[in-house]
Amino acid sequence: MKLLFKSLYRKRRKNESVTKYLMWLIHLWLGLLSSIIVFMMCLTGCLYAFKNQITDFNNRNKVYITPVSTAVKKPGQIQAEFLKQNRELTSLLIPEDKGRSYVIGYRENQLDKSTYYNQYTGEILGQPDVSSSRFFEVVLDLHRNLMMGNAGRQVVGAAVLMFCMLLISGLILWLPKKLKFLKQGLTVMLKAKFQRLNYDLHNTLGFYTFLMLFFMAVTGLYVTYPWVKNALIVSLGGSSISNISKEKDNGDNAFEGLLEDMLQKQSEKENLKDAASASIDEILKLANQKLPYKAVTSIELPNKDNPRYVVIKTNRQNFLGMMLPDEVTFDKTGVFKTKELFSDKPLNKQFTALAKPLHTGEIMGLPSIVLYFIVSLIGCSLPVTGFLIWWHRFRKMK
Repeated sequence: MKLLFKSLYRKRRKNESVTKYLMWLIHLWLGLLSSIIVFMMCLTGCLYAFKNQITDFNNRNKVYITPVSTAVKKPGQIQAEFLKQNRELTSLLIPEDKGRSYVIGYRENQLDKSTYYNQYTGEILGQPDVSSSRFFEVVLDLHRNLMMGNAGRQVVGAAVLMFCMLLISGLILWLPKKLKFLKQGLTVMLKAKFQRLNYDLHNTLGFYTFLMLFFMAVTGLYVTYPWVKNALIVSLGGSSISNISKEKDNGDNAFEGLLEDMLQKQSEKENLKDAASASIDEILKLANQKLPYKAVTSIELPNKDNPRYVVIKTNRQNFLGMMLPDEVTFDKTGVFKTKELFSDKPLNKQFTALAKPLHTGEIMGLPSIVLYFIVSLIGCSLPVTGFLIWWHRFRKMK
């Protein structure tokens, strides 16, 4: 036990700054304390990165279809077909890729269901296989709270906070005293002995992935801790959560718009109850006029909770090809109501809307997912290589 405590401490070296000495102690202690949880977070992050791709592969006979020269069935035709089968269409996902099938949401026997649909042949391809979804539910539960509910959530949050400190202290420790040592900190000596190679892998890979790992950790904390969410929103120009709560209690302008929107929708329900509904084809045409670009398009039909058609197009017409949602709504009769472009939102609301895809890497599709996977894999290695550095030091003391 004495050796163990001795391995967790060393005297300050000659010419070593107080900052670097303290960072060494913090890096060691927090690293050993959080290593298992950090490893688990990065590992589950690696697994979850390809959730959509694995789910699509598992349903490949339904997702991927062969485009044919015949005309694609219009949404209105699909809706009529489903009605003949006593199925009420509730939503429609139209992919941009012509080799992918539509995803149809419908209501049957008071139950909400979904199915893949071949838009060329009119064939209902069947409901998604949920086996992969169940697997990823377990992975996500492990990632969020170690399958331990709120207690696990707090443990994960504390470990990720420690990980942020580890990244910052690691960067400080990495900084070379002189410029001539910079190359040494940027390269891995692959032909060196194991201990040197392990040190380089920990030191150099940690530096290269610092920014992305720190960003992934912070966006994860955004979901766990209200104070992190509050700090990020305020730093991006939004209002403090506490201020919003006061505004809500006082009935200020921030919530007047929300109340007005709710009353307007309620009024639409009553006034347009007996009015003829616009066809889904008309709504799609109007939406394309408001958002004139090709993209993945989802259409949500009016329901008991929302009396409006909601059309969301995933806009990728930007420098990085990021998937940014633009939304338009229409009332039951097809009268235009709202248009919400992602580019028009304030920075804090943009971040709020993209917090999840920014954390998971889905924001730019497959290229960013692959990048996140590699970074998460390196994140998995850091607790392992760090532990081996400490273990070597511990054994030398025996």
